[in-house]
Amino acid sequence: AIVRPEVISVPEAIVFTGLAYLYMCLCFYLFFVGLILIYTVIHDLWRIGKAASNPPEVDYQYGLHEASLRVMRAIFRCTVLGLLIAIVMKLQSAYLTSRGENIVAWLVGDMSSAFYGRNDVSAVISYRRPTHYSSLLIAISTCAVFLYGSIRLGVELRFRRSLWKMSAIVALLVASYLLIDAFAGFSILLGVGV
Repeated sequence: AIVRPEVISVPEAIVFTGLAYLYMCLCFYLFFVGLILIYTVIHDLWRIGKAASNPPEVDYQYGLHEASLRVMRAIFRCTVLGLLIAIVMKLQSAYLTSRGENIVAWLVGDMSSAFYGRNDVSAVISYRRPTHYSSLLIAISTCAVFLYGSIRLGVELRFRRSLWKMSAIVALLVASYLLIDAFAGFSILLGVGV
């Protein structure tokens, strides 16, 4: 509204910004309610497993471990989705403060700068990016729920391999998230991670 007042007026910009923030608040609310629900499922399943460990019933324990593995796989899917949301938020924020024509050209330029030795990371507009903080909040809270599920459910020994694979993928996505716009060629790691 300040740069091009013929396109949009200041009151229209205020209303649009307010609606955008209201939409963002609703999305964050639903996201965190989902994380709280997942946390509750983990805690309840852990309490059921703790109560079932007193009488050693083999069939019941096997079913409990199967349920724990299924819940852990669902938590992993939710964690990957949450981390992808955080990656997209941070990627968009980094692109908007860059001098790239579009996001694809910006990522391709970053990838080629790694291969040809150019360092275009410093070619950004000086601007504070609040989306970085909200995406960090999403990434940390999502990983905290995954970590809580990994610890509490304590998947049986024969399922440890799949838990390690899940943890390695989550760690790769977190590294991809943290290294966005940190050095020339971060898009290579981002492509491998995603």
